[in-house]
Amino acid sequence: MAVNPNEDTEFNDALRKYGIIPPRETTPLTPSPPASPQLREVLSDLTPDELRELGEEVTDDDLQRNVDAFHRQRLAQERKEAKRARFGRVYPIGREDYTREVTDASKVNDEDDEDDKGTGVICFLYKDGIPRSDRTFAHVRTLAERYPRTKFVSIVGNKCIADLPDTRVPMFIIYRKGEIRNQLISWGADRERHLDELEAILMLCGAIDPLGQSSHGARVGRGDEKGDSEEEEDNDPSCRMRSAATATNARSTKNVRGPARKGDDSDSDFEFDM
Repeated sequence: MAVNPNEDTEFNDALRKYGIIPPRETTPLTPSPPASPQLREVLSDLTPDELRELGEEVTDDDLQRNVDAFHRQRLAQERKEAKRARFGRVYPIGREDYTREVTDASKVNDEDDEDDKGTGVICFLYKDGIPRSDRTFAHVRTLAERYPRTKFVSIVGNKCIADLPDTRVPMFIIYRKGEIRNQLISWGADRERHLDELEAILMLCGAIDPLGQSSHGARVGRGDEKGDSEEEEDNDPSCRMRSAATATNARSTKNVRGPARKGDDSDSDFEFDM
């Protein structure tokens, strides 16, 4: 009698036990269907207008209440973010404006800021006609639009610091809570710098907060500088921050002090008393 090794019988089980016939082939398990998305996940992907339209279309009372509640919550979040986004551009200032527009402005807290963080203020010192300065100014304008909760101001370098050599521009002086947190001097003098590098180092300095910390924040302008960086394949912000931190010529000083020596472009600091 021929034995069918695929039959599920006690006789075949005994034969398999002694290795007379091969083990029975197992039927591959059917993968479980993916879990249905939660209602909050679905609603999170909708814009306020889409939420309003959905609330008008649904007929289930419980679902309509949930959609309406989520719509009100989303509108409140957007109003809150819009109120926080006080800036969004680069503000030109003069030396006489410095204390008010930079030092004092960095002490101001958001209304709902329980951490007393103050405002990040980035003072950009530049000079027209210097290629690295002009290129960096374009990056500064992009970041000012991208991070409207941070205040960006600009001033011609030697109108801010007397006798500041052209070799020291562009320069950044970074404030928070009335104090200088960091300085970037001669940015881009060693090599061409990219937008992502500047963005990352300003995050490390605490001048700008990473996007996406709000419950419904969208990263805008991300594609505006696509051709400006050869390193777009690394989309991890922490990697960009680490690489920028190791490569930058930033200096962690609390003050820019000491008189300038004309004709000396060494690393001596400059008199900076506003």
